[in-house]
Amino acid sequence: MTVSFFLKRAKDNRRKGIQDALTYGASIVVIYLALGLIVTRLFGASALNALSTSALFNVFFFLMLVVFAVSFFGWFEIRLPDKWGNAVDTKASSTTGLLSIFLMAFTLALVSFSCTGPIIGFLLVASATSGSLIGPAVGMFGFALALALPFTLFAMFPSWLKSAPKSGSWMNTIKIVLGFIELAFSLKFLSVADLAYGWHILDREVFLSLWIVIFAALGLYLIGKLKFQSDAIGGEIDKPMPVPCIMLGLCSLAFAIYLVPGLWGAPNKAVSAFAPPMSTQDFNLNTKEVRATYHDYEAGMAAAAKAGKPALLDFTGFGCVNCRKMEAAVWTDPTVAKTLQEDYVLISLFVDDKTPLPQAMTVQENGQTRTLHTVGDKWSYLQRSKFGANAQPFYVPVNNEGRPLVGSYAYKEDVKAYLGFLQRGLEAYRKQP
Repeated sequence: MTVSFFLKRAKDNRRKGIQDALTYGASIVVIYLALGLIVTRLFGASALNALSTSALFNVFFFLMLVVFAVSFFGWFEIRLPDKWGNAVDTKASSTTGLLSIFLMAFTLALVSFSCTGPIIGFLLVASATSGSLIGPAVGMFGFALALALPFTLFAMFPSWLKSAPKSGSWMNTIKIVLGFIELAFSLKFLSVADLAYGWHILDREVFLSLWIVIFAALGLYLIGKLKFQSDAIGGEIDKPMPVPCIMLGLCSLAFAIYLVPGLWGAPNKAVSAFAPPMSTQDFNLNTKEVRATYHDYEAGMAAAAKAGKPALLDFTGFGCVNCRKMEAAVWTDPTVAKTLQEDYVLISLFVDDKTPLPQAMTVQENGQTRTLHTVGDKWSYLQRSKFGANAQPFYVPVNNEGRPLVGSYAYKEDVKAYLGFLQRGLEAYRKQP
């Protein structure tokens, strides 16, 4: 739609086409910025986390990606009604105003906002908790600009499409590969819902088993050992695969083999951001895993006071990609692991835990009355109200009264920096009167 729209506009007037493309990019920035701030103001700072971990949202995207995958495999073809395409072509060629450009940009903003929302959670919560719009506005502007730039360049030069290779069997190969990739990543959406709601239908070993099968099948396809009906295009079903495909197929097979030890507890750091946490695995030979003893703030703080140790609050999430990367890349370091297990009481608080509270809690936030219904709501509110943040991962060492000992630490895969952060917290705890 974007190519058709801007190609027709630039056909007769190159300058006009560039102006329209710039308008398109600017509209994305303006809409994305306004939409993010408005959503946070209306629905609260935890709205994005609630959306990204809701069962309905994640199961819907899981099913949608599965449908797209089997469509790419050639089971059926997804096509828009012809009248829709004709209507778009007519509108693109007949309209001269800015409204159609704005609406196209608005569509992009709506589609991508739900997926990119958690990334900008910290910027949005800053506006909701501090009342300051300048900092979040600048951050959102930069984020939206990065999102809009490639679309703007594509809109400015739609004629690049003409230099693309002609259609043929290579396009079917790409479709099949995309089908495998979409099938693999669809499991991530199902995993988020499974973890947040405690269904236990996609624990770590099940997830890895499915990925092993998917990437092994992808490898067999790319080296020519697995065929689909759609490969019969032009009678080329028996044609040998090109060398680049075979090389990529070998890489895919190697990746599948790499995942196999994960079934027995290997950390598989390359996929730690996507796979469920190690705690969901039933059979685990890994003895180096760092796991929080407490997932309740009050119970953990009581244990820390009794042991005479500081507590490390780990605000995390079942659907938090960067949290899993920190746990796999940083927490597994022997020195970091020893410090966490021996010198701190580690309390992991999952802000997307959908377990209902025994009794709903009513709190005041920014002059508004809010009701907390789930365990995750409680921990998310604790993070916002006590520490003024809503991004995960978020680590903060506190004394036995719950006061921060030093500053917080967010996502940064730097073992030395993280260890220094932990040591500063211990030193501050020992210097207390």
